[in-house]
Amino acid sequence: MFFRTTNRYLVTKMNILTMTEFKKSQIKRDMEMGVVMTVFRQKAERLTVQVIMETQQVAWTRTADKTDGVLDLFEIREVRPGRNSKDFERFKDGKDKHEENSCFTIFYGSQFVLNTLSLGADSVDEAQKWLVGLELLRQETLAAPTPVLIESISMKELKTLLPLLNYKVPGSRALKDKFVEVGAKKDRLDFEQFHKLYNLIMFEQNEILDEFKKESCAFILGNTDKPDASAVLLHDFQRFLIYQQKELWANDLNQVRELMTMFIDDTMRKTNDPEFTVSEFLSFLFSKENSVWDEKYSEINNLDMNNPLSHYWINSSHNTYLTGDQLRSESSTEAYVRCLRLGCRCVELDCWEGPGEPIIYHGWTRTTKIKFEDVVKAINEHAFVTSEFPVILSIEEHCPIEQQRQMARIFSEVFGDKLLTEPVEQNAEQLPSPTQLKGKIIIKVPAEVFVCLCVFSCQRWNKHYCVISEDKLYYAEEYEEEEEDPRKLTGCFPQYLDLHCSEPWFHGGMKDGRLTAEQLIHDYCAETGGRDGTFLVRRSDTVHTDTLSFWRGGRVQHCRIRSGTEEGFTYYYLTPNVHFPSVFALIQHYRENPLRCQNFELRLTDPVPQPDPHLQQGWFYSNLSRGQAEDYLLRIPRDGAFLIRQREGELDSFAITFRGDGKVKHCRIQKEGNMYLLGTTTEFESLVELVNYFRKNPLYRKIKLRYPVTPELVDRFSTEKDCASLYEVKTYVEPNEIQPTLPQSTVKAVYSYQAKRSDELSFNKGEPHRLVFCLMWKGDYGGKVQLLFPSNYVEEVSNNAKAETRGQENEDNPLGGLCKGVVDISKCNIQNLKNGKNGKPHVLILQDMEQDSLQFDLAADSLEELFEWYQVAWDITQREMSKQYNRQQEVIAMEMSELVVYCHPRSKEKDRFEIRSFVENKIPGKSRTKDFLQYNRKSLSRVYPKGQRVESSNYEPYPLWAVGCHMVALNFQTADKCMQLNSALFSQNGRTGYVLQPELMRDDNYDPNQEKKVKYNIVIAARHLPKPGRSITSPFVEIELCGHTENKFKTIFQCYVCLVDDSCDNGLNPVWKVPAEPVVFAVSEPELTFLRFVVNEEDMFSDPNFLAQATFPVKGIRTGYRSVPLKNGYSENLELASLLIYITEEELYSSSSQLRRKQAELSEPFLYDTHTNLQGSAPPRQHNPLMRESSTSEKHR
Repeated sequence: MFFRTTNRYLVTKMNILTMTEFKKSQIKRDMEMGVVMTVFRQKAERLTVQVIMETQQVAWTRTADKTDGVLDLFEIREVRPGRNSKDFERFKDGKDKHEENSCFTIFYGSQFVLNTLSLGADSVDEAQKWLVGLELLRQETLAAPTPVLIESISMKELKTLLPLLNYKVPGSRALKDKFVEVGAKKDRLDFEQFHKLYNLIMFEQNEILDEFKKESCAFILGNTDKPDASAVLLHDFQRFLIYQQKELWANDLNQVRELMTMFIDDTMRKTNDPEFTVSEFLSFLFSKENSVWDEKYSEINNLDMNNPLSHYWINSSHNTYLTGDQLRSESSTEAYVRCLRLGCRCVELDCWEGPGEPIIYHGWTRTTKIKFEDVVKAINEHAFVTSEFPVILSIEEHCPIEQQRQMARIFSEVFGDKLLTEPVEQNAEQLPSPTQLKGKIIIKVPAEVFVCLCVFSCQRWNKHYCVISEDKLYYAEEYEEEEEDPRKLTGCFPQYLDLHCSEPWFHGGMKDGRLTAEQLIHDYCAETGGRDGTFLVRRSDTVHTDTLSFWRGGRVQHCRIRSGTEEGFTYYYLTPNVHFPSVFALIQHYRENPLRCQNFELRLTDPVPQPDPHLQQGWFYSNLSRGQAEDYLLRIPRDGAFLIRQREGELDSFAITFRGDGKVKHCRIQKEGNMYLLGTTTEFESLVELVNYFRKNPLYRKIKLRYPVTPELVDRFSTEKDCASLYEVKTYVEPNEIQPTLPQSTVKAVYSYQAKRSDELSFNKGEPHRLVFCLMWKGDYGGKVQLLFPSNYVEEVSNNAKAETRGQENEDNPLGGLCKGVVDISKCNIQNLKNGKNGKPHVLILQDMEQDSLQFDLAADSLEELFEWYQVAWDITQREMSKQYNRQQEVIAMEMSELVVYCHPRSKEKDRFEIRSFVENKIPGKSRTKDFLQYNRKSLSRVYPKGQRVESSNYEPYPLWAVGCHMVALNFQTADKCMQLNSALFSQNGRTGYVLQPELMRDDNYDPNQEKKVKYNIVIAARHLPKPGRSITSPFVEIELCGHTENKFKTIFQCYVCLVDDSCDNGLNPVWKVPAEPVVFAVSEPELTFLRFVVNEEDMFSDPNFLAQATFPVKGIRTGYRSVPLKNGYSENLELASLLIYITEEELYSSSSQLRRKQAELSEPFLYDTHTNLQGSAPPRQHNPLMRESSTSEKHR
């Protein structure tokens, strides 16, 4: 099976390599013509699939004039043969007749979890043609310049397009002037005119060119008034490359000529003496050909692949099976595929006992389960697609002996000869090299309970993630489950039947419904011109259903939307022969397809919006002051609580007031014409649309609108004392309940507070007083001691002792910083409510034995789950926890043990070839760094994240790389700085997943803190920055040198922010002023120092939001005026997006020269000579305490 599946990828690549140009063009022509295939989505549909060469996209269409969807060739990550995606699993009922070899799936996207397009061709030959053709086009797209996606465009379309390109549309007059300047007629541009207009817009920010008018420049620019002015001649450009860019190859004039012709638009000017226009010269500066990164470091160095494994950093993944957090995310075989194709060489398999066979998931959590055998098959098929060097499987073993034997059998059957079962050399003194282990798979083998429960508080059930550890129950903040976009679903799901209620065309119940609907449509048509098909949907006047009212032939007509049931499901229809699962689906269908009746045929066109729909919403207030709004929000102690109010005395001005990070914030909303403007550039058609948008997307940092502050909610929180907190049950805490070790702190009043009871404090804004506990807090102020005040009205003044205590608590807490409360089960009585409570059938009560009023109501999803929790809680109360949770010695089946070579948890003889695993915060301390370095020269080490990182966050990897740790395992599914550094390190050496550590690290005198001074002149400009939201980007750039210092390996964080007024609200072509003085960085150990650019946007709250990043090892940085190709958080390329920088370096680090100097100083040769591939004489063997330590086994995370 393995050879057949693997060869499918090899055959495709071989076919392309041996294919004639005529055959290639024939395949591309056939793909451009298109072919009818079966597209497998929610249902299998026959659609036309074709490649659009002009836009370099794959499109699938239902009719010739309507495209159902497209994907960019640039985003294709894999084209997989066969029925190997979840899309095909829905159609295993035998109705689909496509053969395995006639099906394939396109995996595309730029996030960790990729999108899929699964297709079934009508023949095997057709499928093979598309497999070869898509791989061919993908390769060409990556190498080709970026396409222009415009054929012709009107002024109206251009006004819509420019904001999507991150460019603020100028006034109509200015845009018309530009149309005239490029020779447009009748407000429409053809391709050439659009090209000229694009150059005009990009040329507006021409301050960049001032850099090339300085005397220090290698050549002086001439006329730069217009983008098409000729400015750079062949010999000028050659001097620029040699003296400014330090390009030695530019001494060959022919190579310079070839480079220039790549960027000249007009073929008539591609002569032996080419010359650049200003616009073309700028295009070169921003291009990937002018990248700051020296690509020679990205090439594989085969001579460097002959050292022992212990000389390498190895690209490693933690919890490889997860696509998100460690509590509720999906486990997927595709996560293994993604990691392996990203170059990962060490993946983790968390194996647990399953029904009849082993499974993989994050034990005792709500993460989904996948079959162990499916994972092994996925690894087998994709292990060596990106890199041919060995893959290490880190097994976390929780299976009984019998299922371990199954695992061993599956490994042997699926991997076959690729599974390493014997040492490469029986009597070797060192570990084998990656070259010796090419194509091999190596096995590495060495009780907390997570679940989701509902907690009842404040007359409602809130869903939390809970974990029992020791004798306590910890619970996180309540969560809302992410739902798939219902608009993408076509099945009959009852929860989506009311989807239309949030649409602008649905008006609900209307007074005098029929007459009011006719008046609304009449007025709307009179204002807009009255297209046939203008419509709205409303509740019927007489029956319990909806009515469609629409404009046709100068009058309003009405049609009742009828419903019926079939097999327990409700359906809707206008004509008896066409049924729909929801009113929303019905309307969407007739907006795309005509409604055919006996007397007419009509397609629904323009929806008639509700008149001020926000007036019907509970979160809208027409006469609420700013102070009252703050008071309302302070009563609702929940981030995401919100309301919208009309600003006092301003008819077209509103404000959204909401809670974020525990504070009340306001943001102005201005109505301009028919649009509502949030901030300066984010537009909405209504306040309802604004609220619906920010329910799904963050408004502030990661906070979405979640809790509408209605008058009813405010009244409830004002009268019910048990609702002062939705996390804690008690409103007030008695002094004798406070733990004596709890540190006291000082808080500062953010708002004034007037006591409402005799046992409360009054204070004024800005005044300090002492804090003892947090809920409804108690404190001392103004001579009064231990009186109550609301915590929402104050902020805590820094307290180092308390911060350290909290840090230690988080360290020991299984939920870490996500924890919102703790219940000591040992102090509770346990009660199982057989009849349930408040609508939940399976309820467990934890009743505090000391405080009768303190109780927790917990609801499980099933009786089995409730019983499990009841049993565990009962055992705790009976002090029998040790019998349930004392971890027994792990027993490994002999069949599994026999598969382990080189990766024993402890070597059986001579202390050789063992591997140790360390949790991130339990590695040997600084005093033992030399011992740890010595251990890592001979044996392997793996480091993994601490168990408290339940949100799958990562730790800083370079302190561990610096002490020689080989496998620094990170969560690949998390797009953070740590993974970006990991991607930068392993972008070297051909992305093989193995990077040779500097030879100096294997010297006893190695000092990781040899410092170099480096000067950088940095950011000048940017182009085509990403646009994550609806507003125009207002960008700024941060520059960081990531490395370590002698002081606890802390990051050197030197940040230069480049932001000027000219760059506000412009993400298309912003320009920044060149800093007056160069930025100076101190580089320690350049092999492990990274230069990182982060592009942020300043949002409406003046907070930074991530847009893009680029991270490079400093040893591969090129000097001069350079382009910085930008990537997203997952280190995937962002098409077109780049920075332009000017960079000069002094005292550049050179690995080879420094190595030669160091070798000359040493009396003893190195353990291994990389360049001759010969083993040298080893230094005298020294005692290493790490070798004699008791084995450190990986604990369950």
